[in-house]
Amino acid sequence: MEPVVGMLYSMVDGNYKRLKTIVAGMSQEELDYKGPNQKYNSTAQLVRHLAYVDLKWIFRIKGEAVPRELEEKFGPSFDKNDQLPQLKGISVDVLMTDYDHVVQMIKLMCYQLTDKQLHQTVEYENGYKATIQWGIWHIADHNGYHQAHINQLRKWFSQKSEKREGQHHEKRDFTIGGGNLSLGR
Repeated sequence: MEPVVGMLYSMVDGNYKRLKTIVAGMSQEELDYKGPNQKYNSTAQLVRHLAYVDLKWIFRIKGEAVPRELEEKFGPSFDKNDQLPQLKGISVDVLMTDYDHVVQMIKLMCYQLTDKQLHQTVEYENGYKATIQWGIWHIADHNGYHQAHINQLRKWFSQKSEKREGQHHEKRDFTIGGGNLSLGR
């Protein structure tokens, strides 16, 4: 890779590797957890959203439409209520394997780009324009942005689990042979 392209790609790769460590081993319950009162996007939704946005940037930079089969697999961006599409029951391994393929496409694209091409502009949503350099930077930044949301979901899930565990470990009184015996359970 050329120097600046390589630097940008290393940001993408570093943030992606961090995301993988954040979600590694996540249970299906935690992956689908939508926060207190189920009013936030789940980790599964956020990971799929990141993969789809990255995929769209790849094809935007290449000046091509996202192939229909990839659009169907990763899209749409938003549902009819302008929310991230509902996603439930897809394992972390499947989500991350799918995302691995997208990151591999980013890497291949970066090997083909020159530093000079980074200054070319591409059109993205709502007619806005951005340089290719900004697009690749955005891929990295966007990933880090949603990692903060995923970390918050993990914290809430852990607190919810601890609270549930605490209810199972409350002190219980049992009567044995006419006397009381207190056992923590």
